[in-house]
Amino acid sequence: MLGKKLVTAQKRGETRALCLGLGMVACSMMMYFFIGITIVPFYTKSVWTTETVCKVLKTNIEDKVFCPNSEGSEDGKIFPYPCLQVWVNLTASGQEVMLYQTEDTLEKNPKCSYVPDKLENSQEVKARIDTIASNFKKYQIFPCYYDPGGTQTNVILSRLYPSKGLFFAFLWPTLMFTGGCLIIVLVKISQYVSVLSAWQ
Repeated sequence: MLGKKLVTAQKRGETRALCLGLGMVACSMMMYFFIGITIVPFYTKSVWTTETVCKVLKTNIEDKVFCPNSEGSEDGKIFPYPCLQVWVNLTASGQEVMLYQTEDTLEKNPKCSYVPDKLENSQEVKARIDTIASNFKKYQIFPCYYDPGGTQTNVILSRLYPSKGLFFAFLWPTLMFTGGCLIIVLVKISQYVSVLSAWQ
């Protein structure tokens, strides 16, 4: 009687462990799919892949411009902000090019190096842009990214999805997938050993 209870408890434990392993594998596959349709296309589409050193040549803040934010181009989404323009000397080619914050900045407004998020307080936006401009004047030499193929003549300060970020994005689902597979293998080995022991 006690032996039957132990066998039943063991089978329940194996079933739960197997369900846990299969659930971890399924979750990791969903995470792979989500990363594949969101992050990977932006990473592969970016042409600014080579890092170099940029030196600030001049910074300029023009009068307020009107530009839609990333959500759309409706009138309700358009807001004015000071246009910061930063020109740098590209060490790799010696050219004078315009600097943008990220790839997304160029798509939002190619006239400005920085496009702020929509904020209700215009003074806060102006203060942030003034701070960024003063930081460029203070730290005139910094790493940046350019297009080695020459498709884009401008440079960006930072990539939205760098190689390190893509690595960490795939790290967690990979660990979950490995852990799930390991649990399934251990359960199968335990079942095999149990059957072998019973047969003997």
